[in-house]
Amino acid sequence: MEVEIQTFIKVWFTAVAALMYCYYIATRLPGGATRLLSLLPVFYLFTVLPLHLSSLHLGALTIFYLVWLGNFKLLLFSFEQGPLSSTPPLSLLHFISIALLPIKTKQSVSNSKVNKPVVFALKVALLAIIVRIYAYREYIHPYIILALYCCHVYLGVELVLAITAVPVRAILGLDLEPQFNEPYLATSLQDFWGRRWNLMVTSILRPTVYHPVRRISTRILGSRWAKPLAILTTFLVSGLMHEVIYYYLSRAYPTWEVTWFFVLHGICVTLEVAVKKALGSRWSLHRLVSGPLTVAFVGVTGAWLFFPQVIRCDLDQRAIREYSILVQFLCETLPQLFSITVSLLF
Repeated sequence: MEVEIQTFIKVWFTAVAALMYCYYIATRLPGGATRLLSLLPVFYLFTVLPLHLSSLHLGALTIFYLVWLGNFKLLLFSFEQGPLSSTPPLSLLHFISIALLPIKTKQSVSNSKVNKPVVFALKVALLAIIVRIYAYREYIHPYIILALYCCHVYLGVELVLAITAVPVRAILGLDLEPQFNEPYLATSLQDFWGRRWNLMVTSILRPTVYHPVRRISTRILGSRWAKPLAILTTFLVSGLMHEVIYYYLSRAYPTWEVTWFFVLHGICVTLEVAVKKALGSRWSLHRLVSGPLTVAFVGVTGAWLFFPQVIRCDLDQRAIREYSILVQFLCETLPQLFSITVSLLF
């Protein structure tokens, strides 16, 4: 664990150094092909850096932030778009933070429920209970285990972001974008994917994939087909990026099940949008019906296409084992860090 954390620190210091190059050199180049070419070494660096990590949790976090969010933000920056292109220009610290972290540019603190101490403590306790239940998985039905995995992903990512928000607010006065917005309350697939689940990805896919595809396809195919094509392309890109993440974590060649999961949902969202447009407000399901149907559809298709590769590559078992190692490491190191901090202060 100590060696892995040292490698993790080196990886992120390298990423920070690369962004200093972007800030001091690439920023001074005109937006477009010239700036894009100047950023190609950074794209390459962000892509290979996570390969040095073997930990599932540290690796997944680094892959998501550098390979996906970081590269996509720099792609927008190449054409003077996105959060890194600001008027007035961002400070160096803000530029690096926005490039590496899912943070908002506005100077405000969110009132999201996840940041309230009581709710946060309940979610921490629930995650701990889920991890503890895994010890008895041989006595539990596989479908229940898959349901626990869904809750695990939701709670794990949201709690990591809530913890990360503390130093971000203290040092920069900036707030993290919410990763989730109570997805279990979704009333449709459009609501689930567009406004409740993985909002960081949604916010970066809109300007990098959805809007360009819709704009170009409108000129070629007309407005009628532009929106469906943009939706399908966005889900396809999301699926391919998830395949990339799976490859980094497992080093196994993709089986494309995850991509088909997102393609299927892209088709369903496209059909849902078309039906809503055709019916208007004349007929709609009550949220007490549409809500459970939406969550059930996501859960069933996830068990069918999203999680099999996780189980087949033993990623779930690795994650569970890492929790015990991480807890042991924190129990051993936190008292030492606390005593060092006290000695430095007093």
